[in-house]
Amino acid sequence: MPADALAPPIRFPPGVAGKRRKPWLKRRRILRRTLRGIFAWDHAYLPEVVDLWVASWARTMPTIDFEARRPWLVERLREHLSAGVHVAVAIAETGDVVGFVTIDPATGWLDQIAVHPDVWGAGVAEALLAEARRVSPARVGLDVNADNARAVAFYEKQGFARIGEGANPRSGLPTLVLEWRPTAS
Repeated sequence: MPADALAPPIRFPPGVAGKRRKPWLKRRRILRRTLRGIFAWDHAYLPEVVDLWVASWARTMPTIDFEARRPWLVERLREHLSAGVHVAVAIAETGDVVGFVTIDPATGWLDQIAVHPDVWGAGVAEALLAEARRVSPARVGLDVNADNARAVAFYEKQGFARIGEGANPRSGLPTLVLEWRPTAS
């Protein structure tokens, strides 16, 4: 029998065992909130993109079943890619997909932008909007749910102006049409 089989197990004082045994967990949480960059679409990102889209919308509008809308998003992304719409993903330092954006370079229409709720407030949405502005430097337009106060405030802080109203074709909820244009210097 090996000698270490008879050794007593290591005992850590209460309250520090997890910190001593798993210091990488805290580092992983930090790295997950640290953006590595914005990258062009690759089909391998699809499962993570769909998962984060569902998580983001489920947190934003918990009364709607976004799990049931997964096939819709997959089909929407397929349509966008075949039509030449630019799709970009935000990757964290952990390698996780933490956000994505779709922007039509021909029209400047931003159809989808989503950030995983675990990284809200970490600058991912700002980086995705910067990518949209890079792809469409003259104009970025979008619809936002009118009752999504967090998103409306975010877009207004980013320089978007209200130019109209509408309704979401799937939910029937009221929307605002917002637009960003570069300021004249």
